[in-house]
Amino acid sequence: MATTPNMPEHDKLDTLQSRFVQVDKLAWKPTPTPGIDMKILMEEPESGLLTALFRWEPGTELPLHEHVEVEQTYVLEGSIVDDEGEVLAGDYVWRPKGNRHIARAPRGALVLSFFLKPNRFLSGELAGQELK
Repeated sequence: MATTPNMPEHDKLDTLQSRFVQVDKLAWKPTPTPGIDMKILMEEPESGLLTALFRWEPGTELPLHEHVEVEQTYVLEGSIVDDEGEVLAGDYVWRPKGNRHIARAPRGALVLSFFLKPNRFLSGELAGQELK
């Protein structure tokens, strides 16, 4: 079942009721990549489905990874760069299943991302792991 972590009031809702999330009340939590923190807006651990805000510190690099399913990202602030191009604030990118890249945020970024399954990391300390 899909949930929003740290929203105990959601536990009292019926299965088909909408879940309203006050994003500013959610805590930022570190990801396995130093310099990237996240706020989970909705996740379904059984399937890997995830919607989250990611805050990238300037100069952060996400090691080579593969998108196991389609990934979608809307850049709210800053930009995300890879060998295919740069996604600026106000722009959106989606990456097909199997896409591989190294992502960077030279000036930092705040992004809203949607995953159907976690990424598979191919290099660095995270190699072999599936993580958001």
